[in-house]
Amino acid sequence: LYNKSIYPPYAGGGGFIMDGPLAKRLHKTSEMLELYPIDDVFLGMCLEVLKVSPIGHEGFKTFGIVKNKNSKMNKEPCFFRSMLVVHKLLPPELLQMWDLV
Repeated sequence: LYNKSIYPPYAGGGGFIMDGPLAKRLHKTSEMLELYPIDDVFLGMCLEVLKVSPIGHEGFKTFGIVKNKNSKMNKEPCFFRSMLVVHKLLPPELLQMWDLV
């Protein structure tokens, strides 16, 4: 479905942050491109047209977080303090995280 050998840089996973003007430009660009079935990649395709490169941030845990099940740190609110987006947590784990924070 994709006519290039590699995907363009894209913001992966559960969330991203952008300003309003970029969102409007992305909306217009998305209407010009053929819809691609992987939403992350489609966003990257739109960003590529706009010549905008996504920037990684440590607070986005797209591939989940590494937790030691026996560590008391997992029960500390400070463990989650710097996280903006956490992906791949089960609903009970999300509830526990929000209770801590």
